[in-house]
Amino acid sequence: MVLTEETAFDPKEVVELYDSVGWRGYTRDVDSLCRGLANSHLVITARDESGGLLGLARTVSDDESICYVQDLLVNPKFHRRGIGRALLERLKERYAHCRFFLLSTDHESTPEGKRNHAFYRQLGFLSYEEKQMAGFGLPRIRPPRGRADA
Repeated sequence: MVLTEETAFDPKEVVELYDSVGWRGYTRDVDSLCRGLANSHLVITARDESGGLLGLARTVSDDESICYVQDLLVNPKFHRRGIGRALLERLKERYAHCRFFLLSTDHESTPEGKRNHAFYRQLGFLSYEEKQMAGFGLPRIRPPRGRADA
């Protein structure tokens, strides 16, 4: 596995990766997804020896006080091989000087959330509540889950 910082993105392989984890909200507008990647502070990819995209991590940051891990995803065919861990460890090293290193994930009551919480806890992350913090978001109107355009 090779970890590389990238600034140019092949729409086809990016869509395949995001679709592999079911993040179709991102892939409905491929141009927007690629612009988002290009406008990220940092994108690190994990590739196999032949150059195939295995996973990706991207950040939004001021590179001083805060780093927000916007996306961390690994194609499920390659889960449990240390790829997500390697990507996140690289980000933790890169942004060690920042006061805040944050990310969001699904609620622990969901199947995906339960796995994600265990993974992040193994890497030393605490929930906002455990850090005596709170996170807030504005509600967005979304199509119901399960619809083809969702």
